Amino acid sequence: MPRLLIIDDERLARLTLRKILERAGHEVMEASTGNEGLAMFRAKPCDLVITDIIMPDKEGIETIIELKRDFPGVRVIAISGGGRTRNLDFLKLASRYGAEQVLAKPFSQEDLVGAVNEVLSRPAAGHA
Repeated sequence: MPRLLIIDDERLARLTLRKILERAGHEVMEASTGNEGLAMFRAKPCDLVITDIIMPDKEGIETIIELKRDFPGVRVIAISGGGRTRNLDFLKLASRYGAEQVLAKPFSQEDLVGAVNEVLSRPAAGHA
């Protein structure tokens, strides 16, 4: 069973993602900040990280950069609603820094599960 880590500062977003992904057959861990997510990944690496971009503490781009630097094979999906300004350029940046897939909030359950399954079907970089 693939193990996923969701990093999002919004509790309701984490809960919703967890329910969708557990129904799809995944084991899910949650972190509310980038730093917490990095610590959790270091303690117990997982198959895929789904991270929000706009968060206090350590935002998603920094989290992706650090994950990819320390764990080059990690697979990442970046999610964002663009914050108050609805600026989705952050998702383009996330792709540039190594996110294999990006999803703009709000997205459908089908889009989420499809993106997760598609990314998990690829060989992890450095593990091919």
